[in-house]
Amino acid sequence: MADADTLPPEGDDNRVIDLRKALEERYLSYALSTITQRALPDARDGLKPVHRRILHAMRLLHLDPDQGYKKSARIVGDVIGKFHPHGDQSIYDALVRLAQDFALRYPLVDGQGNFGNIDGDSAAAMRYTESRMTDVATRLLEGIAENAVAFRPTYDGEDEEPIVLPSNFPNLLANGSTGIAVGMATSVPPHNVAELCDAALHLIMNPNATSTELMHFVPGPDFPTGGILVEDAGSIANAYATGRGSFRLRARWHTEETGRGVYLIVVTEIPYGIQKSRLVEKIAELLLGKKLPLLKDVRDESADDIRLVLEPRARTVDPVILMEQLFRLSDLEVRVPLNLNVLDKGTTPKVMSLGEALAAWLQHRKVVLVRRSRHRLDQIARRLEVLAGYIIAYLNLDEVIRIIREEDDAKASLIAAFSLSEPQAEAILNMRLRSLRKLEEIELRKEHQALTEEKGHLDALLASEKKQWGEITTQITELRKAYGPDSLLGKRRTDFAQAPDADHEEISTALIEREPVTVILSEKGWIRAIKGHAAEIDEKGFKTGDRLKFSIKAETTDKLLMLTTGGKVHTLFPDKLPGGRSQGEPVRLMVDIEEGQDIVDLFVYRPGQRRIVSSDVGNGFIVLEDELIANTRKGKQVLNVSGTEEARLIAPVAGDTVAVIGENRKLLVFPLAQLPEMSRGKGVRLQKYKDGGVSDLKTFEAAAGLTWTDSSGRTFTKSMGELAEWLGERAQAGRQPPNGFPRNNKFTG
Repeated sequence: MADADTLPPEGDDNRVIDLRKALEERYLSYALSTITQRALPDARDGLKPVHRRILHAMRLLHLDPDQGYKKSARIVGDVIGKFHPHGDQSIYDALVRLAQDFALRYPLVDGQGNFGNIDGDSAAAMRYTESRMTDVATRLLEGIAENAVAFRPTYDGEDEEPIVLPSNFPNLLANGSTGIAVGMATSVPPHNVAELCDAALHLIMNPNATSTELMHFVPGPDFPTGGILVEDAGSIANAYATGRGSFRLRARWHTEETGRGVYLIVVTEIPYGIQKSRLVEKIAELLLGKKLPLLKDVRDESADDIRLVLEPRARTVDPVILMEQLFRLSDLEVRVPLNLNVLDKGTTPKVMSLGEALAAWLQHRKVVLVRRSRHRLDQIARRLEVLAGYIIAYLNLDEVIRIIREEDDAKASLIAAFSLSEPQAEAILNMRLRSLRKLEEIELRKEHQALTEEKGHLDALLASEKKQWGEITTQITELRKAYGPDSLLGKRRTDFAQAPDADHEEISTALIEREPVTVILSEKGWIRAIKGHAAEIDEKGFKTGDRLKFSIKAETTDKLLMLTTGGKVHTLFPDKLPGGRSQGEPVRLMVDIEEGQDIVDLFVYRPGQRRIVSSDVGNGFIVLEDELIANTRKGKQVLNVSGTEEARLIAPVAGDTVAVIGENRKLLVFPLAQLPEMSRGKGVRLQKYKDGGVSDLKTFEAAAGLTWTDSSGRTFTKSMGELAEWLGERAQAGRQPPNGFPRNNKFTG
């Protein structure tokens, strides 16, 4: 409704208003309504208005756990007609969720009929299903008829509804809640009520207890569908301390032997909030897309319980590696968010810590206790007044009878004769004749004494905060006993574990179907991978004017390392290279090779292997291949070159001696130990040159001698004795090579 100052005068429709101000006012009103009346739960009872109204309507219909069921349509109709004027389907959906034991850790509605399932199937229509409250719901409503909470008028003013429920149950944390408001949201996972009770009792004794202390009692959420929490304790503690975080939840699984070393993986619990049918479909899609090479088949053998069967590709497949793949690619592992954004005292949105949320519930329980005690005191006071009147009547029974029989205004006469109050006189006049027996007088005196004692107890309770917390402690202890770890509903379902220390590299490799390929790189930088290890490369597979530069036999699970003249090493993956039927793609589209630079070498990465990298002027060092892996397109700078210098060689280390030959056709042999091992740098001088630079280098075992192959394919071997005149120290000039050394100055002609 518009404000008075924005309304046009009568008969004037052209009054100018501030549109920005009007929009701000109306949007703020809408936002506050959404936050408080729809999306965020109350910290005290953990309920949103629709759920509160459903339970209140069910109470008025006397749908207690020990009573019969009523049609859900009747409940929805009462909720709409009296309390919640919204769509019937939205109200029924809320009712259905309260009855689903896979959605709520402690269901509030006992449903009879089809209320949906974990596969995501919808519930039957409301005219077919029946409902009544559970014991948990009655605990939430406990004392509501004893002025435990305040009421407010309903939307039409014809009735009243509770602002909040008494909540003798920590429903916010026990059942959790989710919701999206305007500019804010909430997500509270469910917890174990016995653990919450233990934490609440500790908080009563230690009001300043930290979230870390409370974690000794509440180690983490407890989901209705079970599963295993693999979040580390530090992250959980931080989430509970700040009210924001997430929990890493995995499915529960085990292996079943089928004989001869063959096994199956059986998933018996899936993460909270995941539809089983959609989960199976997703795994099947991954299987068809060849993204799970270790998995052969998936099938759903579930009945009342969950049983997803995963059949590995072979009995040699490691089940841990297979499951780690599935956890990474499917909803068998999820992150459950924690955003403890709730309404503090029903009005103000606030992100609470675990301790603050429990304290809000405890303070509410204290308010409820005081209100109920005062209500009981009022009842006792009225009853004691009536009982005092009865006792006066018994002491003066004959006179009372005479007044009633003879006086015209018996009520006024009784009040005047015995100094009675109006309620006392009214009670005496309404007394039945059978109550006049002597035995009744004795009962009245006993009742008067009992009520007087109860009144004294309640007065003492209201006068002492310590006694109030003692009473609340008794209530919480009884609640814990009812839902303790030994009870069917109270037993913890979600366990804790550490995620296995599976090698991430091994998992990534296992995601690729292993098969042999031949990687072909042309002179102009076009790259492709053909299946199998090709013996010969067809020259027709290259563009006009292009030809073969490198042909590498590898497997799809390998990594390829490529050195450029700028001293950078790039990483390529054979499984991501274009197929062999095409002419490939420019390798520069896959990695960022700087302008003017060329490719020096391409080889398969081998963990632990060492290589000697060298510039064209003969500076180099030893580097581990593990240090050459690049994680980005830009590559990894390994050999520092400056000016006109370029990277020239990256030769594998396979011995204890180095042989290097320059473009000046001089050979030098020196111990490998004289070269430093580095991860990056310029290196040291390998051989001294007047003109030119390094042409080739090779490492070999001194005991086996130096071997080279000429252009005709002939192999020559020189022992260390025969190489005596070429032996020297690193950075010397060397001498002309022995007879038979290839004219191209390469160890492989």
